[in-house]
Amino acid sequence: MARAKVVALSMVDKHPEPQPLLAVKLSPAENPTAEAGADAAAPINSSALPAPEPEVVPTVSLTKVFRNLLAQITRERITTAALACVSIGALFLFWYIGTKYRVEFYIRFKNVPTPYEVFQQLTQVGLSNKYLVNIAISVRRILLGFFIAMAIGVPLGLAIGKYQRVRDLFMPVVEILRPIPAIAWVPMSIMLWPNNEASIVFITFIGAFFPILLNTIHGVHSLDGVLIRAAKCLGASEFRLFLNVILPGSLPHIFTGLAVGMGVAWVSLIAAEMISGQFGVGYFTWEAYSLVDYPAIVLGMITIGFLGLACSGIIRMVGSLLMPWLAFAPGGKR
Repeated sequence: MARAKVVALSMVDKHPEPQPLLAVKLSPAENPTAEAGADAAAPINSSALPAPEPEVVPTVSLTKVFRNLLAQITRERITTAALACVSIGALFLFWYIGTKYRVEFYIRFKNVPTPYEVFQQLTQVGLSNKYLVNIAISVRRILLGFFIAMAIGVPLGLAIGKYQRVRDLFMPVVEILRPIPAIAWVPMSIMLWPNNEASIVFITFIGAFFPILLNTIHGVHSLDGVLIRAAKCLGASEFRLFLNVILPGSLPHIFTGLAVGMGVAWVSLIAAEMISGQFGVGYFTWEAYSLVDYPAIVLGMITIGFLGLACSGIIRMVGSLLMPWLAFAPGGKR
């Protein structure tokens, strides 16, 4: 057993200074902290450390990708796709029966081309670039007019819906211009803009602007006031109030306005191309009517319908990505 060594210190009689009376020197067995310090100062043997585990690189298997794709194909989606095919097939079946038997019971199919004749027209037109160029020009016009309408209509609708003074300033002008159909703007747009391209884009903008604006205003008005008051009580600034409360709460109505505005924009675009255009699907259809080419007329109409369907589908897909909470709303797909 280790012994402690005691050292005696001399004491001064007068005015002694405070000094420790005893200094104890402990052995390593009785001083575990010193032993721990010694162990920490000792070099560590690298061979005693565990070997690092090798990094696992994730691999992509075609089987896993195929299983993920199959997992996304649910019964609900199969039913939706089947019903869509049934509705479109019923439309083409009605067209085929009417043209085959030349039905003339109030609706006359005497001069209407058959589906096969329209398909032949598609194969003939598809060999040239004229048909594809007209589609590309119409898509470019619709995108320009629609995005300009969205960039102006959504912020203006949010401001009109939120602030009374902005509503008092802009709504009288909106209510005066809104009843004017887009087709009535064709002569005025020709006089206002320097070329036909700008005038057609302007008419497309007019067709999409008012549905987007009015649905955005309605979205702000339908927002629950408790949410706005709660955000203000929590100290939200005006920018945060718009970004985190008003805009997300108005998104369902905004996307409804975008879908309606896209449909009206296509109607306005085709009318403008028929009257003053030189290219585009509308001009292609009107030119076929002037040349009494009935299969080309039906082909132009079908092309317009499928382009509108594609644009509306893209808008709905973007809306479902930006608003995932709607899947849990009543009637949503959970």
